Amino acid sequence: MRQTNIERKTKETEISVRLNLDGSGKSEIRTGIGFFDHMLEQLAHHGLLDLTIAAKGDLHIDAHHTVEDCGSAIGQAISEALGDKTGIIRYASFYIPMDEALVRVALDLSGRPFLVWKLNFTREMLGDMETEMFREFFQALVRASGMTLHVEALYGYNNHHIIEACFKAFARALRQAVAIDPQRPEAIPSTKGKL
Repeated sequence: MRQTNIERKTKETEISVRLNLDGSGKSEIRTGIGFFDHMLEQLAHHGLLDLTIAAKGDLHIDAHHTVEDCGSAIGQAISEALGDKTGIIRYASFYIPMDEALVRVALDLSGRPFLVWKLNFTREMLGDMETEMFREFFQALVRASGMTLHVEALYGYNNHHIIEACFKAFARALRQAVAIDPQRPEAIPSTKGKL
């Protein structure tokens, strides 16, 4: 079973993540940030991940530490659940249209963390979350998981639609990339023999 539990505790946050890559999309998310919870539920549902997150952070200051540390914990969970990455597809991309918005995500579970982020928001807040925090979340996830991730809003004007399409496209691409390749289920997907 490709699953793991992560506990992360600092002076700023306490975060518990339980992840099953081969789940059915069940989630129980409690970060104290309503809009963020909604996006993480999209990640679980569309990625077919079973995901439980309990986070307590210094929200009296702002959401930064909670959002960033959740990204780190989820990224670490992805990395640990994948192990040596035997048999995975590795690469994937996905487009998600949401009304007027279209978002593209491409990723490589390469072990080389890199984020390309091409989203521009016209609002500072979505619900109770600052829009600049979404990049911080994905940057932390990328670093901790060792993933190369490209996220681009090709067009759209509704900020809610853009970021929700982003999380859904990421979920679908991740779902494809972690899938076991039926043609090479015992192989490491690299000519180097290691990822």
